[in-house]
This record gives sequence, C-alpha cells and structure tokens, in this order.
Amino acid sequence: MSRILIRNGRIIDPANQIDTTGDLLICDEKIDRIDNQIETEASQTIDATGLIVTPGLIDMHVHLREPGFEHKETIASGTRAAAAGGFTSVVCMANTDPVADSPDVIELIRSQVRKDGATNVFPVGSITKNLDGEGLTDVPALLKAGAVGLSDDGKTVMDAGLMRDVLALSAKYNFPVMVHCQEHNLDEGAVMNLGEMSRRLNLPGSPNAAEDIIVARDIMLAELTGGHLHVLHVSTAGSVDLVRWGKRRGVNVTAEAMPHHFTLTDAAIEEHGTNAKMHPPLRTQTDVDAIIEGIKDRTLDAIATDHAPHALFEKAQGMLEAPPGIIGSETCVPLVFDRLIHTGQLTLSEAIAKMTCVPAKILQIDRGTLSIGAVADVTLIDPEKIATVDVTQSPSKSRNTPFDGWELKGWPLMTIRDGVINQWC
Repeated sequence: MSRILIRNGRIIDPANQIDTTGDLLICDEKIDRIDNQIETEASQTIDATGLIVTPGLIDMHVHLREPGFEHKETIASGTRAAAAGGFTSVVCMANTDPVADSPDVIELIRSQVRKDGATNVFPVGSITKNLDGEGLTDVPALLKAGAVGLSDDGKTVMDAGLMRDVLALSAKYNFPVMVHCQEHNLDEGAVMNLGEMSRRLNLPGSPNAAEDIIVARDIMLAELTGGHLHVLHVSTAGSVDLVRWGKRRGVNVTAEAMPHHFTLTDAAIEEHGTNAKMHPPLRTQTDVDAIIEGIKDRTLDAIATDHAPHALFEKAQGMLEAPPGIIGSETCVPLVFDRLIHTGQLTLSEAIAKMTCVPAKILQIDRGTLSIGAVADVTLIDPEKIATVDVTQSPSKSRNTPFDGWELKGWPLMTIRDGVINQWC
C-alpha cells in the first residue's frame, strides 16, 4: 500500500469549504484523511510547513498541438510544462491536424496521453467538421469517445443556425459549448487591439465590438435553447458586462479569464512584439480592470491559460505574419498570486476555486477536490517564493511569452497525480 503523508500545510479545498492547517494522507491513489495531526507510517512524508496544499489544479484551456503540429508542442512536452506550472489536469482544444472532429482522433489523443502524459488530459471535440464552420460533427459519438465539451477554438462559428443547433444538443446531452468569440468581418487581418496603440504602430486592429457581438449572440442562443455556453478567453469590458447580464437572466453561461488579459495591455506589443500577439488581443487598461472586477464578482468563473505554443521561426516572421498565441502553463499560478492574491483582489480560496472545483464543475470531471475518497491529485504552492521567469528552463518546446524575465511571487513546488509525486515542478 502506497501512503504519502503531507504534514503541516495550509490545506485549501474550496469544494468543501476547507481552509485549515494540518495533515493530509494519501493511500493507494486516493485522499484518505485530513486532520490536525495524523500519526501513521508512510512511504513518503512531505513537510509542507509554510506551503499551501490544494486540489490538483485544472487548466481548462490549452493547445497541445499533437497530432499535426509537433514542431510547436507535443503531448509529452505540453503536459510536462503544465505539471511544472502546478497543473494535474488540462483540457486540450480540437484545432489539431487532423482536427479532433471524430472519435478516432479523440482516441488517438487519449492513447498518446496514456503513453506520454505528465498530467491528466481531457480532450475537446470540434463543433464543426474540420473546423470549417459549415457542418456539425457527430456530437453523441464525440462525447461517447471521451470529449468533455465541443469547441472550434481559434475560429468562430459564424453561422448562427449552427450555433443554435449545437447549443440545443448541449441542452440534450449536457456538455459545454466552448466558444471563441470573434466577428471575423470586423477584424480581418487584425494583429492587435484597435485603438491608440494600433494607430501609433500603424498595425491593423480588432475592435472590442468584434468580440462583444458574438458573445451577445451566443448568450441569446443559449437562452433560446437552454444549452450551456462557455465563453473562452474573455478580453473586453463589454463581454464581461454581457456575461454578467446573461447570468442575471438565468442563462446557463460560464466564462474564463486568462492571466495575460488581467495583467497586460496592448502597450505590451511595443516591447514584446509577436510574443504579445494573441487572439483575442491584449486590450486597454479599462478592459483589464473590467476583467479583474469580473473575476472578483464571479462573472468570470474560471482562470485558464490558453497555452498556445509556436516555434521560434514562426514568431520571428513579424507582426503581420506571425501566428497569435503565447505559452502560459508555467506563468499562470505566479501571475494569479502576484497580481490577484498578493494585491488583495482575491482570497486564496477564491483564486484556488477558479482553478479547481469550478472548472471541474463546468466540465463535469471528477477532479478539483480533496474530498475523502477522491482521486489524489494535489498541488503544493509556496506563496512566498520569489523567482524570475526563465523561459529557457521550460519543458515546453516553445518560448513565446512576454513574461520572460519577470520576477513574480508565489510558485508551485510539487504536484501529485493519482497518488504519485510528479517530478516536473
């Protein structure tokens, strides 16, 4: 019998309203006991004095790039980066090659995870075949194969009729429709936010309205159908207001925020160039402030990374040609601590919930809790550790981040997955 005893840590489990200092015992891959002091023999004992002990963190939005784009990332390298960032579970988007639009591709991903995964991986299937925006996939078959939701992330389903239909299926089969909100007719060719900075840099920009219009449309379609709409990577003040409005109307809408959108503005483009290019783009300080307020009042339910690796040669092409996206698995936790917790914007329990039990509830997965008998996925965090982001040390195959060289306070030290200590932190 394998027994891991974590001693004297601050145990925070928002799912069970637990915030206490004590011991946690893991037996045979399950949470066995939480108590003030546990006296027992253990295979391994971890001194967690001064550390925070949480359910294994869940990143509900990553791009692992495999199959098809292994020069950017692989399931092995991407999950190692996630584990190094304190995550024990990730949710991978469908924009691979081939697209995850069939049970065969879902099974291919799951098979590779069983071979190489350093975290749990929950795949998402695509809404439309080959992400073409024209024909729905076989939704029941994708769900049966193990997809935890559907998304055409990276693209917007522009056909409102198709969105209505998939949200109706969501109501029938009880899964989240995870939407990328970008009205392509308003921002074709855009490489950053439309505003003072884009005019200064003479670069094509995307207006806030390009996001807001689709968010509004899809909330109304979710209300019409009763489906579960999940808004990915909210970036505008208007979208925050719209999600808040939808929740007040009783619409089944959830939403997520990314660390880059609550930390950086479009001014970062001037310093970091393509490493600050992403979709949706970095916006203004007004939008940043609105996102933080949305995180605080639970309009924005979850915090995720949108980890989007790209090779050096791709990001070296220049602003007009380089693909959008940044890596984020390893900087998420320190940015949450440095920018939200240490500044008093969120309590520890509020922040941890947004990366544990809340995404688990949205996705309906049996993770995100330290309940007795639950799978032993655990993250240990040092809230006082100060370290500098060094992208050269990342297990990821890519290096595209604007946070390289940032000094941040609050870092993950260890993850335990299925009762086994992970060595990637």
